[in-house]
Amino acid sequence: MPILNYLTILVLVIVLPVLTFAGVLIQRHNEAQEDTVETFTVATTRSVMQAVEREISGMITTLRVLMTSESLVDGNLARFHAHAQDALAGTGANLIVINRAYEQLLNTRVSFGEPLGLMSDPESANRSFESPDAIVSDLFWGETAADWVFNVMLRRPNAEPADHVVILTQAAANLSNALLTRELPEGWHVALVDSDNRVISASRESAVVGEPFFLPLLHTEGASRRWNARTIGGEDYMTITQGSILAGWYVVAWAPVSVVTGPLRVTLVWLVFGGLAIAGLAAFAAAVVARQIARSVRGLARQARRLGAGETVDPVAYPVYEIAQVSEALFEAAERRKKAEAEARFLMRELAHRSKNQLTVISAMAKQTAHGTESVSQFVESFQNRIYGLARSTDLLLAHGTGGIELRDLFKTQIDPFRPEDPARVHKTGPVVRLNVQAAQVLGMAAHEMATNAAKYGAFSGPGGRLRVNWEFKDDGRLHISWREFVPDFATPGDGKGFGTVVLKTMVAGSLGADVERMVHEDGIEWVFAIPRESLDPQREQAGIEDDD
Repeated sequence: MPILNYLTILVLVIVLPVLTFAGVLIQRHNEAQEDTVETFTVATTRSVMQAVEREISGMITTLRVLMTSESLVDGNLARFHAHAQDALAGTGANLIVINRAYEQLLNTRVSFGEPLGLMSDPESANRSFESPDAIVSDLFWGETAADWVFNVMLRRPNAEPADHVVILTQAAANLSNALLTRELPEGWHVALVDSDNRVISASRESAVVGEPFFLPLLHTEGASRRWNARTIGGEDYMTITQGSILAGWYVVAWAPVSVVTGPLRVTLVWLVFGGLAIAGLAAFAAAVVARQIARSVRGLARQARRLGAGETVDPVAYPVYEIAQVSEALFEAAERRKKAEAEARFLMRELAHRSKNQLTVISAMAKQTAHGTESVSQFVESFQNRIYGLARSTDLLLAHGTGGIELRDLFKTQIDPFRPEDPARVHKTGPVVRLNVQAAQVLGMAAHEMATNAAKYGAFSGPGGRLRVNWEFKDDGRLHISWREFVPDFATPGDGKGFGTVVLKTMVAGSLGADVERMVHEDGIEWVFAIPRESLDPQREQAGIEDDD
């Protein structure tokens, strides 16, 4: 497929999951917001009901206090009327006393002695005559007050039979502050209704006081902790109800479902149109990018064909950074190919040169080994061990190449086959020194011979022996290497000149221009080599090879 198709698929793979995920997040966020609104609204309705109950509890307390007045106990209603008016001044409440015939004996709304009719709520009064507890009436129209009022009633205590009920009455409008001072989420309303579903008070103009509430009251709801979905008159509402055991009233909060779900619908509409706009822009951008990439890739193809044909490849500054890098890489590959061809020819000449050198070294090893052995088997063993030592040096050469061989690695390679199991018996110290091929071969054979002698006669021949090898560059510009063996019960060796002595004194001195000294101490032998720095430098041999060629 063309790259445009792949980019289109890529856009769809990115955009569609992102939009889907965004929709899920919006849904989750909306649910969280709804939970927050629900919790806040439940708390608000509970707070409203608590405020109403505090108001009623205060009225009950006031009523109980007034009923302890001596003038009421003595039956002096005129004096009790004056006392009650003074006590209730500024509270918005009034006191009424009725008898069994529901006749008003006094009413603080009017002057004492004026004729009064029957009370307006005989049903609640009858319940109060039958109960020692405070009775809270539903809402009713008070004839004397000419307003919608409610009563809190208590029968006189210690009066048998109960012949009087004392009533504290208050206008429903006085409870509006409990609703209006509570903040509700936008679109929500709250109303206080009595047990007959008549509106006592409501927030703003959401319901009319004294009229039946438009939402039928569900008495089984009690105190709601969650909102309920209800359909009234063809419209869906969310409602929350809080009931009062003290008054038998209810606080109802409600809002149309559209208010609750509206933000989600608006957000989803924006998501859909925004997603389509983003997808369109992404498709346009993909088409532009695909065109640029296609042109660049075709240019790369032409460069690759020139590279395959062995032609010169020049780097091209393509508009796509990565493709421009590939173009640069093709250019570098062409250059490296030319260098590789030159290096291959050089390595072939170098291989022939190295092979001749190795054959010369092996021939010298064979001759020297033959001079110091008395049997064919001894010659084979000695010669084979030296070949192995040379092979280990060669392995290091192959591993490190022209970068040079570390002197520490060379000593480790030659000593490890002979060293005892206890690592503390061998100690090597010195700076990082890199050797050229010739120095590595000569010092490798020297280390092999010294390690062999240590295994046969020296530090590794018995328990308790130790070897210390250290090296450093001194002020004379030469590398000083010390091979010091510590041997318990050391016996001074003879002055025999075997192949090992030839390697150590003749080859190291002759091939590397070094000073070689052998010292015999009371507890072991020490070999000291002082080698010029230029005999070790890996770059020196490279220069020499170029001169040979």
